[in-house]
Amino acid sequence: MPSISNPGTFAERTQKSPREVGGGFVGGLRARDPFNGGGLMGVIARYREHLPIGPNTPEVDLHEGSTPLVESRNIARALGLKQLFFKYEGVNPTGSFKDRGMVVAVAKALEAGHRVLMCASTGNTSASMAAYAARTGVRAIVVVPSGEIALNKLSQALMYGAKVVAIKGGFDKALETVRELCHRYPVALMNSINPHRIEGQKTAAYEVIDTLGEAPDYLLLPVGNAGNITAYWKGFREYHAAGRSTRLPRMVGAQADGAAPIVTGQPVANPRTVASAIRIGNPASWEGATSARDESGGAIEAVTDTEIISAQIRLAGSEGLFCEPASAAPLALLFRLVQSGRIEKEATAVVVLTGSGLKDPDAALKNVEPPIELEGDARTLAKVLKL
Repeated sequence: MPSISNPGTFAERTQKSPREVGGGFVGGLRARDPFNGGGLMGVIARYREHLPIGPNTPEVDLHEGSTPLVESRNIARALGLKQLFFKYEGVNPTGSFKDRGMVVAVAKALEAGHRVLMCASTGNTSASMAAYAARTGVRAIVVVPSGEIALNKLSQALMYGAKVVAIKGGFDKALETVRELCHRYPVALMNSINPHRIEGQKTAAYEVIDTLGEAPDYLLLPVGNAGNITAYWKGFREYHAAGRSTRLPRMVGAQADGAAPIVTGQPVANPRTVASAIRIGNPASWEGATSARDESGGAIEAVTDTEIISAQIRLAGSEGLFCEPASAAPLALLFRLVQSGRIEKEATAVVVLTGSGLKDPDAALKNVEPPIELEGDARTLAKVLKL
């Protein structure tokens, strides 16, 4: 595993304070479209010149992207970190980062003449694809691993009108089945092996630099099917090549102990973790993830389910940000790396919170105190609450 102990600090990269730079929620407003009554710009409208969008590409937009980069007020101080930010992708239209890539993939599928979209999913991809299919009037088919998808995510796909099919086996079996079907029939495959998904997702890296004025020292994110770490690295490299940043971040990916094929170096036949979004045993973008890790001098490591839930609860209670379990995995890894001295205190780190906690609240609810029930007046209530 490459060392990540001597990256150089954010102060060495830029003299700009994040509060002096526009483009995000830190020191700026979300990108707005002056031709749409000042409405929010979607990914395609904001970054058209950086995307494979041509004159024949249909306009598709749910005002995805331009998500807030929230500065930590409490966790950074507790860790002794100079600067820590959370890229909160849970405010995208369907509640996860998937919308960034899906809008581009759907637009390109429509351009190619497809009227049926299909994906295998642990939840977030299905919700996103179904939403954009509904928006554009095409058919959506979702294949999920039986009994392994959070009900909140499944309900989204169903409400958006998708045909949902549950098959026995894990996500990897579902993806294998979908890939074979899309190869045989005129159906557009919408998983992250679709290169247009990566193109859309890379825009989150653009936003980080647009907001901070420079790349952070570290970018930490969960790794499941590994498309997102691949996309972020692509985006950072492209902005660097265009002169929009002077440095590249170290990419740090977090997998769950029971679903850590990249960490162990071999596929996991029966992945197990509370973090359903990264419960994947054979990532489709495995090579992209290891390239991002190795080229950036970063790391991909595993954390336990206990660490994940602890980080999720701490984030919500300390920063007011409720993320799904998979999103808490990189924060759990950040705790470990800072405490072991592998991330220095002068660093600027960005943790990507890939999805809203409302996507999969059951795991969190099992680890917090239930509501207090009592009968009585205000005095009784005050006594119980020790006011």
